[in-house]
Amino acid sequence: MDFKWWKQLHWPEYGAELLGTAFLVFVGLSAVVFDFGKGLPLSSLLPDAGLRRLITGMIFAGSGSLVAISPFGKLSGAHINPSVSLAFWAHGKMHHHDIIGYIAGQFLGALIGEALLILVWGHYAQSVFDGMTLPGPGYPLWLVFLAEMSLTALLVFTIFLCVSSRRFMRWTPLVIFFLVATMVWLEAPISGTGLNPARSVAPALFAWLWVDQWLYWIAPPLGALLAVGLYRLLTGGEQDVVTGKLFHVPHYRSVFKNVSAPRQPA
Repeated sequence: MDFKWWKQLHWPEYGAELLGTAFLVFVGLSAVVFDFGKGLPLSSLLPDAGLRRLITGMIFAGSGSLVAISPFGKLSGAHINPSVSLAFWAHGKMHHHDIIGYIAGQFLGALIGEALLILVWGHYAQSVFDGMTLPGPGYPLWLVFLAEMSLTALLVFTIFLCVSSRRFMRWTPLVIFFLVATMVWLEAPISGTGLNPARSVAPALFAWLWVDQWLYWIAPPLGALLAVGLYRLLTGGEQDVVTGKLFHVPHYRSVFKNVSAPRQPA
């Protein structure tokens, strides 16, 4: 039996995506629980929901940026989001076996992070539906769908712009921090600012609540593909992404293809 395909797999990178996504989900949703959970003191100490959303967004975005600059992020690229990996794959920067490994790691990592969240926060997590992304009251589903698709497109397009410049690519985690924090702050009342199918599926699975969850599985990937198309259209093929990582360090190996940033071979 031929096992050559097994040697093509990059298990350390898949494991890094798993751990990074678990960290993102646990820390980010812990912020949701702490800031909005019933029975916890912050709601009384800080009654302004908008300000608590801003704090939540900064912690959520900060956890992702920390993953990007960590050894795990430097290895895998810190996609920690199936939509981001899908975009890099659609743009010809990932091998077919790696996109499968990355997404599998991300979903498994999200489940682990969610399990830790429930274990640590218990009924406080249940009071916010275990951190689920849900449409805001009074908003039509078409608007929620459009918001998730548009914001994911903006996220991916911004990442592509950053990693297409050798000069600015090192600042990608900082740019994404401000962008995601602002998205959560301003848009969360409409759609919950999911942007990430793995982040959305995990709490829905544990809460076993599937109302309107389909849009969080479909809208972000569509937004990612839209961003790839817009990037190609606006750059006219004259500018291309030089790395598949959100924080590129030359002495870490890279499993991405058709990139020009200095790197160790996979």
